[in-house]
Amino acid sequence: MQKHISFFLLLIASLNISGELPEMILGNEKIEPGINLVFEGAIKDDVFPSSVFGSEEDSDIHLEVLANWNEDAPSGSPEGGFVAYLRIEAVITNQGSLQTNSIELLPHLNMSDNLHYALNTKLPGKRSDIYTIKFVVNPPRSSDLGLHYDWREEVGSYLTKSHEFEYKNLDFSKVANSTRR
Repeated sequence: MQKHISFFLLLIASLNISGELPEMILGNEKIEPGINLVFEGAIKDDVFPSSVFGSEEDSDIHLEVLANWNEDAPSGSPEGGFVAYLRIEAVITNQGSLQTNSIELLPHLNMSDNLHYALNTKLPGKRSDIYTIKFVVNPPRSSDLGLHYDWREEVGSYLTKSHEFEYKNLDFSKVANSTRR
Protein backbone atom coordinates (compact mmCIF):
# COMPACT_ATOMS: atom_id res chain seq x y z
CA MET A 1 0.00 0.00 0.00
CA GLN A 2 2.85 2.38 0.90
CA LYS A 3 4.38 1.79 -2.56
CA HIS A 4 1.07 2.59 -4.28
CA ILE A 5 0.63 5.82 -2.32
CA SER A 6 4.24 6.87 -3.02
CA PHE A 7 3.82 6.11 -6.72
CA PHE A 8 0.54 8.05 -6.84
CA LEU A 9 2.10 11.09 -5.14
CA LEU A 10 5.10 10.95 -7.49
CA LEU A 11 2.75 10.75 -10.48
CA ILE A 12 0.72 13.76 -9.28
CA ALA A 13 3.93 15.75 -8.68
CA SER A 14 5.26 14.94 -12.14
CA LEU A 15 1.97 15.96 -13.75
CA ASN A 16 2.10 19.29 -11.94
CA ILE A 17 5.71 19.91 -12.97
CA SER A 18 5.13 18.98 -16.61
CA GLY A 19 1.96 21.08 -16.64
CA GLU A 20 4.00 24.16 -15.73
CA LEU A 21 6.54 23.71 -18.53
CA PRO A 22 5.27 24.99 -21.87
CA GLU A 23 5.73 22.68 -24.81
CA MET A 24 4.38 23.17 -28.31
CA ILE A 25 3.04 20.20 -30.24
CA LEU A 26 3.67 21.32 -33.82
CA GLY A 27 2.07 18.29 -35.44
CA ASN A 28 1.25 14.58 -35.30
CA GLU A 29 1.85 12.47 -38.39
CA LYS A 30 1.73 8.80 -39.40
CA ILE A 31 4.06 7.36 -42.00
CA GLU A 32 4.58 3.87 -43.39
CA PRO A 33 5.32 1.31 -42.19
CA GLY A 34 3.42 2.00 -38.97
CA ILE A 35 5.39 4.93 -37.53
CA ASN A 36 3.95 7.77 -35.43
CA LEU A 37 5.80 11.09 -35.50
CA VAL A 38 5.21 13.88 -32.98
CA PHE A 39 6.91 17.20 -33.75
CA GLU A 40 7.51 19.45 -30.74
CA GLY A 41 9.06 22.74 -29.73
CA ALA A 42 10.25 22.43 -26.14
CA ILE A 43 12.21 24.40 -23.58
CA LYS A 44 15.96 24.26 -24.16
CA ASP A 45 17.67 21.80 -21.84
CA ASP A 46 21.03 20.71 -20.44
CA VAL A 47 22.03 17.84 -22.76
CA PHE A 48 25.43 16.14 -22.52
CA PRO A 49 27.72 16.65 -24.36
CA SER A 50 26.60 20.18 -25.19
CA SER A 51 29.30 20.50 -27.87
CA VAL A 52 27.28 17.96 -29.92
CA PHE A 53 23.69 18.54 -28.79
CA GLY A 54 23.72 22.34 -28.38
CA SER A 55 24.33 24.28 -25.20
CA GLU A 56 21.36 25.40 -23.19
CA GLU A 57 22.83 28.90 -22.78
CA ASP A 58 23.32 29.44 -26.53
CA SER A 59 19.92 28.08 -27.58
CA ASP A 60 16.37 29.38 -27.76
CA ILE A 61 14.42 26.10 -28.05
CA HIS A 62 14.79 22.33 -27.96
CA LEU A 63 13.32 21.01 -31.21
CA GLU A 64 12.10 17.39 -30.91
CA VAL A 65 10.63 14.56 -32.95
CA LEU A 66 9.23 11.50 -31.23
CA ALA A 67 9.31 8.52 -33.61
CA ASN A 68 7.55 5.39 -32.38
CA TRP A 69 6.08 2.22 -33.83
CA ASN A 70 2.28 2.13 -33.85
CA GLU A 71 -0.34 -0.63 -34.13
CA ASP A 72 0.17 -0.84 -37.92
CA ALA A 73 3.91 -1.56 -37.65
CA PRO A 74 5.38 -4.71 -39.18
CA SER A 75 5.42 -7.84 -37.03
CA GLY A 76 8.19 -7.83 -34.45
CA SER A 77 8.07 -4.03 -34.04
CA PRO A 78 7.19 -3.21 -30.43
CA GLU A 79 4.22 -0.83 -30.35
CA GLY A 80 5.42 2.42 -28.79
CA GLY A 81 9.07 1.48 -29.31
CA PHE A 82 11.58 4.02 -30.65
CA VAL A 83 12.24 3.95 -34.41
CA ALA A 84 16.01 4.18 -34.64
CA TYR A 85 18.38 5.29 -37.41
CA LEU A 86 16.09 7.89 -38.99
CA ARG A 87 17.84 10.98 -40.31
CA ILE A 88 15.77 14.03 -39.44
CA GLU A 89 16.58 17.53 -40.63
CA ALA A 90 14.75 20.75 -39.85
CA VAL A 91 14.86 24.09 -41.63
CA ILE A 92 13.64 26.91 -39.41
CA THR A 93 12.62 30.01 -41.38
CA ASN A 94 11.87 33.42 -39.89
CA GLN A 95 8.70 34.41 -41.75
CA GLY A 96 9.52 38.13 -41.56
CA SER A 97 13.22 38.28 -42.49
CA LEU A 98 13.37 34.91 -44.32
CA GLN A 99 16.56 34.07 -42.38
CA THR A 100 16.98 30.32 -41.97
CA ASN A 101 18.72 27.88 -39.68
CA SER A 102 19.18 24.26 -40.83
CA ILE A 103 19.84 21.56 -38.26
CA GLU A 104 20.03 17.79 -37.95
CA LEU A 105 18.09 16.30 -35.05
CA LEU A 106 20.10 13.68 -33.16
CA PRO A 107 19.06 10.83 -30.84
CA HIS A 108 18.51 11.92 -27.22
CA LEU A 109 17.46 10.12 -24.07
CA ASN A 110 15.51 11.62 -21.15
CA MET A 111 13.13 10.47 -18.45
CA SER A 112 9.91 11.83 -20.00
CA ASP A 113 10.16 10.92 -23.70
CA ASN A 114 12.86 8.24 -23.46
CA LEU A 115 14.61 7.93 -26.84
CA HIS A 116 13.76 10.69 -29.30
CA TYR A 117 15.38 12.94 -31.92
CA ALA A 118 16.16 16.50 -30.83
CA LEU A 119 18.58 19.40 -30.72
CA ASN A 120 18.94 22.60 -28.72
CA THR A 121 19.00 25.36 -31.30
CA LYS A 122 19.00 29.09 -31.88
CA LEU A 123 16.09 30.66 -33.75
CA PRO A 124 17.08 32.75 -36.81
CA GLY A 125 15.72 35.97 -35.36
CA LYS A 126 14.03 37.23 -32.24
CA ARG A 127 12.23 34.89 -29.90
CA SER A 128 9.04 36.87 -30.53
CA ASP A 129 9.21 36.46 -34.33
CA ILE A 130 6.97 34.05 -36.24
CA TYR A 131 8.53 30.95 -37.84
CA THR A 132 7.97 28.13 -40.31
CA ILE A 133 9.67 24.79 -39.80
CA LYS A 134 10.10 22.20 -42.52
CA PHE A 135 11.06 18.75 -41.24
CA VAL A 136 12.58 16.20 -43.59
CA VAL A 137 12.46 12.62 -42.32
CA ASN A 138 14.83 10.37 -44.23
CA PRO A 139 15.51 6.65 -43.95
CA PRO A 140 18.88 5.49 -42.69
CA ARG A 141 21.77 5.15 -45.11
CA SER A 142 22.11 1.59 -46.41
CA SER A 143 25.50 1.40 -44.67
CA ASP A 144 23.91 2.24 -41.28
CA LEU A 145 21.18 -0.42 -41.07
CA GLY A 146 21.12 -3.97 -42.38
CA LEU A 147 17.73 -5.26 -43.54
CA HIS A 148 17.04 -8.99 -43.16
CA TYR A 149 15.33 -11.06 -45.83
CA ASP A 150 12.04 -11.26 -43.87
CA TRP A 151 11.87 -7.44 -43.50
CA ARG A 152 12.58 -6.95 -47.21
CA GLU A 153 9.85 -9.49 -48.09
CA GLU A 154 7.19 -7.99 -45.78
CA VAL A 155 8.04 -4.26 -45.97
CA GLY A 156 10.59 -3.62 -48.71
CA SER A 157 14.26 -2.76 -49.01
CA TYR A 158 13.91 0.34 -46.80
CA LEU A 159 12.93 1.26 -43.24
CA THR A 160 10.68 4.05 -44.50
CA LYS A 161 10.66 6.46 -47.42
CA SER A 162 11.52 10.18 -47.23
CA HIS A 163 8.79 12.49 -45.95
CA GLU A 164 8.46 16.26 -45.55
CA PHE A 165 6.24 18.10 -43.09
CA GLU A 166 5.89 21.86 -42.79
CA TYR A 167 4.37 23.87 -39.96
CA LYS A 168 3.72 27.61 -40.34
CA ASN A 169 2.93 30.60 -38.15
CA LEU A 170 4.80 29.24 -35.13
CA ASP A 171 5.24 31.55 -32.14
CA PHE A 172 7.96 30.12 -29.88
CA SER A 173 8.10 33.12 -27.52
CA LYS A 174 6.54 31.34 -24.51
CA VAL A 175 8.78 28.26 -24.90
CA ALA A 176 11.91 30.26 -25.74
CA ASN A 177 11.50 32.56 -22.73
CA SER A 178 11.04 29.67 -20.29
CA THR A 179 13.61 27.65 -18.37
CA ARG A 180 13.45 24.14 -16.92
CA ARG A 181 15.35 24.88 -13.71
